[in-house]
Amino acid sequence: MNKKLAAALSGGAVLVLALSGCTSSSSKGNDKLDAWAKQVCDAVQPQAKKIEAANAAIQKQTSDNSTPDDVRKTDAQAFQDMSDAYKAIGDAVQKAGAPDVDNGAKKQTDAVKELNDIAASYAALKKQVDGLDVKDQAKFADGLKGIATSLDKLSTSGNDALKTLEAGDVGKSMAKQSSCKSASAAPSPAGS
Repeated sequence: MNKKLAAALSGGAVLVLALSGCTSSSSKGNDKLDAWAKQVCDAVQPQAKKIEAANAAIQKQTSDNSTPDDVRKTDAQAFQDMSDAYKAIGDAVQKAGAPDVDNGAKKQTDAVKELNDIAASYAALKKQVDGLDVKDQAKFADGLKGIATSLDKLSTSGNDALKTLEAGDVGKSMAKQSSCKSASAAPSPAGS
């Protein structure tokens, strides 16, 4: 059952990598925008690693011989880490200010709201995991199924504001940043 949770979780990592994984096409220089992108990318990189580590922990815990208690502890910690990471990314985008592009302030506000919503969703999943009954295997499996469904919805739902934020010149500036390149070059956990 936890395999379904791990598969659903893999989709969630895509959200942060969307923010850090920009295509590398050259753009005419915009020093203000490049400075903004560097500030955001430098802040995103450690958070992307934190999300990746949380994903890896859940993947590792998917073996069928893990006890429900181990699975619950690992999943709860992973969801807490993800919540913290998305909140930190939202804070970084907020702190960086509006990017120097058309509608930059709106794009920034929308992305920060979206990142905070994602953080809140992971915090809610942590609460759900904490509440699972580890003494009853069947109830535990049913609870995990519900969490996997919520996670699936979370991983396929809106990162539209992030895509909008990093479209055009913002994406080009982010692509130039070595910290964004290294964050997006991280191996994807999806193939397990």
